[in-house]
Amino acid sequence: MTVHSTPRTGVTLRLLDKADKEIVKLDRAVLGAFYKFQHDFRRNPHAGGFDLKQLEGHDRLWSARVNREWRALMIRLSGDDWLLVAVKHRGHVHKNLERFNYGINHITGAIEYVDLQVVEESLLRRGLTAPTTPASSPSAPSGQPVETQSDEEPLFGAYTDQQLVDLGVTQPLLPIVRKLTTDDELLGLAEYAPRHTGEVLLRLRDGVPYEEVMEQVTAPVAVAEPEQNLDSDDWQAAVDRSQTVVITDDESLQSILEEGDFGRWKVFLHPTQEKLVRRRYSGPARVGGGPGTGKTIVALHRVRHLVRQLPPGHTKPVLLTTFNRNLAAELRARLLSLGGPDVLARVDIAHVDQLATRIVSEADPGNTKRRIDDAAALREWRELLVETGQTRWNAEFLSDEWNQVILGQAVSNRSDYFTARRAGRGRSVTRSERAGIWQLAERFAQRLETKGLETHRQIAERAARLEMARKTRIDQRAETREERGGLDNLHAEAGSGAWLRYRYRHIVVDEAQDLSAAHWKMLRAMVPSDADDIFLVGDTHQRIYDNQVTLGSLGVHIRGRSSRLTLSYRTTREILRDAIRVLGGSDYDDLDGDADTLAGYRSVLHGTEPSLHGAPSWDKEMDLVVEQLRAWHDVPRESTAICVPTNEMVTKLADRLARAGITPSEITQDGPRGDHGVHIGTMYRFKGLEYRCLIIAGASDGLVPRASVDAWEQTDPSRHQRELHRARSLLFVAATRARDALAITWHGEPSRFLKPLLGDRAASG
Repeated sequence: MTVHSTPRTGVTLRLLDKADKEIVKLDRAVLGAFYKFQHDFRRNPHAGGFDLKQLEGHDRLWSARVNREWRALMIRLSGDDWLLVAVKHRGHVHKNLERFNYGINHITGAIEYVDLQVVEESLLRRGLTAPTTPASSPSAPSGQPVETQSDEEPLFGAYTDQQLVDLGVTQPLLPIVRKLTTDDELLGLAEYAPRHTGEVLLRLRDGVPYEEVMEQVTAPVAVAEPEQNLDSDDWQAAVDRSQTVVITDDESLQSILEEGDFGRWKVFLHPTQEKLVRRRYSGPARVGGGPGTGKTIVALHRVRHLVRQLPPGHTKPVLLTTFNRNLAAELRARLLSLGGPDVLARVDIAHVDQLATRIVSEADPGNTKRRIDDAAALREWRELLVETGQTRWNAEFLSDEWNQVILGQAVSNRSDYFTARRAGRGRSVTRSERAGIWQLAERFAQRLETKGLETHRQIAERAARLEMARKTRIDQRAETREERGGLDNLHAEAGSGAWLRYRYRHIVVDEAQDLSAAHWKMLRAMVPSDADDIFLVGDTHQRIYDNQVTLGSLGVHIRGRSSRLTLSYRTTREILRDAIRVLGGSDYDDLDGDADTLAGYRSVLHGTEPSLHGAPSWDKEMDLVVEQLRAWHDVPRESTAICVPTNEMVTKLADRLARAGITPSEITQDGPRGDHGVHIGTMYRFKGLEYRCLIIAGASDGLVPRASVDAWEQTDPSRHQRELHRARSLLFVAATRARDALAITWHGEPSRFLKPLLGDRAASG
């Protein structure tokens, strides 16, 4: 599509939130005409070809010609300041004009627009008969139901019109709100209603008390002035309080319309998210929430906000980190798109193991040890036990103890191990048993040293110790400086070869749930304890590595500074429902010793129910996968993906797709191998990714979870539960990568985690 640059004129064209969702659904030819329209309109809105005219009965709503069949609807704010609210077929513009409602919300002070006919049609598709013209509903006494024509109990009968209006619900929608009786109908309204109205109603439906909705949803976006002082005709002031974007060039509009959710979130942050981004925190802060709630977007906006507060310079005082290389590369690309090269130039972006490696390499530049993964380390443990004849402990227990307790907490000596926390380790061990374990751990570390081997966990532990030692020196020098009346010891500084300072001023962490205790100790030591020091986002329901931590015990104190996002803007309600059922009601922590929950977590999107299909063999299951991909023929191949439990299945499935004429693109640790084709990878590779359509293949018992997991049920029940927990989370993560459509297949017996889904299908069938 051709893009143009436009000289600045006195014309301002803005786009209202949600208008883009309607525009992006237009046929490509119409969308191309719209691009040309907005480009030309910004140059001269009064050109004759636009046929610009005010709609009858409306003082601010105008229509302009996009092409022969389509018209743009715009609110004229003042002079040549226009707010685009919709693009409609010409046959729908001049009929039933009273259906177009717009105004300034007297609670939020923001501009709102709603097409009542579009809302009603959405509800009719869900079986609700709504009024065809706006009408007012009488208010009932506080707390009493309002009379309704429906045979079913209305969802919001317990609230008066005045109570809903006081929360900021759009007044013209009240007659329709009164008729809602099912969650499906509520979602139909929320899809097209102003965003604040949708969130208020969804929170009330979740059972959140009225006062809490007022405090948590409405109060943060309410205008400061009392209602009587709000000028309901000051549209210029209102536009500053609204979720709009000024279209300055074609590229910015293309970004919004063609980059999916990220393009929207670059400009249309929800007020709740905006508040989290801009808030000044007195210390570390955490933002939680389920998949698709915008945690990563909040983190990226937070980085941009922090950079903009920095004094001019060329250093990189802001660290943006996550748990693997794939995600770090994605964060870099998104931050560049969001903030441009000036913001990127002030930010150090590295995945946490890369960061640890950098620290260790500084201290030991001649290190030539070979890295091994956890599986190879476990084999070394087994060989050590055979060589020593030790039978009291098995290799798996010792490997976990070494990884999670000794290395995980950067325990450097025997006495510290005696007092180390062992939360989540199951069976307790006595002091004498700890002494024996420590002796074996020392022998194991010496074994790796002799063989020239090291693990990523060892690197993280060493980096944590190095950074903690560095922090101690910094603090000691600060104390000395204070004792000297603020003067530096020039001889000491010169002897160090550099001025010793903390590495960063701010640290932002994405996917925080997958970092180990050693990682957190390293990060805590890299930044001074001060306002806005550490900002982390994550969801323990998506933890796919066995790294359970309590942040407070590691010096990262988030109590009182923890927030949660609840609305998913990515995954449909149907996919979300099945994904949550996969979790099976298991308990999850909040990274600080308390329970986390997905209560109130819901989607504002509606779609088709995920499909579930079994096959007698893996060969036949691959046929099902090919058949499903062919059914999605109208979806670009790079917008579809398949995740499977093992690397071997990736290879076999890629070969089957190629033979079927479907191009496969394997996801490696560096991302997909090609720009085109269906993405294929193991479930671990899909963290942080999203696709329009996704297949989870190989969801069989013995693969999800692995058959070996059940071997722990008798010998180590705690580990058995942890492994089941992790397998559930992995399947949950995989399922929530799908935006529009999800298919799950298996061969033989289906995974035990699918039983709630299969039971529901059987009951409804």
